Amino acid sequence: MLDVFFSVDVEIWCDDWNRIDEEFPSAFRKFIYGSTPAGDYGLPYKIKVLNDHGLPGIFFIEPLFALRFGTDPLAEIVGLVREGGQETQLHLHTEWVDEAIPPLIEGVNGKRQYLKDFSLEEQTLLIEEGARLLKQAGSGDFNAFRAGSFGFNTDTLRAISANGIPFDSSYNARRFGPESGVMPGIAIEEPIEYLGIYEYPMTIFRDGTGSLRNAQLTACSYREMEGLLWQALDSGRKSFMILSHGSELLNKDNDRPDMVVVDRFRKLCSFLDKNRESFRVRGFKDLQPKLVQQQPAQLTSPLWRTCGRMAEQAFRMRYR
Repeated sequence: MLDVFFSVDVEIWCDDWNRIDEEFPSAFRKFIYGSTPAGDYGLPYKIKVLNDHGLPGIFFIEPLFALRFGTDPLAEIVGLVREGGQETQLHLHTEWVDEAIPPLIEGVNGKRQYLKDFSLEEQTLLIEEGARLLKQAGSGDFNAFRAGSFGFNTDTLRAISANGIPFDSSYNARRFGPESGVMPGIAIEEPIEYLGIYEYPMTIFRDGTGSLRNAQLTACSYREMEGLLWQALDSGRKSFMILSHGSELLNKDNDRPDMVVVDRFRKLCSFLDKNRESFRVRGFKDLQPKLVQQQPAQLTSPLWRTCGRMAEQAFRMRYR
């Protein structure tokens, strides 16, 4: 049986950093509730579909925005996830650091996009503050972390260890993973223990054109995802980490649902529900690590499935 993790990064973004106080209320509605004239397709919708199929998700919640806007909106997000019976975990986007009032780290006067851009001491402080905010918002205990945009390094692992967090899911072999310092020269695609932390990496695959892609509903079709899941099971893999975002069911302008991705999401949930004897969808709570000694061959998707996705993407671009 293959452990499948449906992870959702929950973030809020304003269009203009110079107008964040003015834009935050609408950004909150957009990125959390996914409000559109056709209905809401954000976090509550995603939670409902998961629950309709009896599936757990992992909601990595970004809390640093609360240093500017207070913990009430953060508590609203945490409440949505916990009331839905889903799992809350910690996520940090350091673009919020210089927006904190009062300043969180002295001398940070501009954007540092990635956690890896900070020193070990600073990373430890940021993770500690993020954990404090999330708990203050009512998250309860959590045991996993993911760096924003996968921008981590080995100091990040040391920092989360110092904060008592045993699991990390920041490694992405497409983004920063190979240069993170974790097992240099080896692309990590299955769980390992490194510096005392259990690393559960993002699942990636090589499509029919030779491109590396995330296992993500905006990056691959439902047929590709289904084929990759069976391939991972047949090859004896231990885990399959799917990436999602709270607002990814919306179109690029976030003003209406992207029905191609909505359909992919609903089909994936139905597939996982119907194939429980093969795929165990789970979170990090009470997880007993299943580690590997040797990394497996890369997952691949055939050209015909890639072509099917490209046709879907062309339709999405035309009608999004």
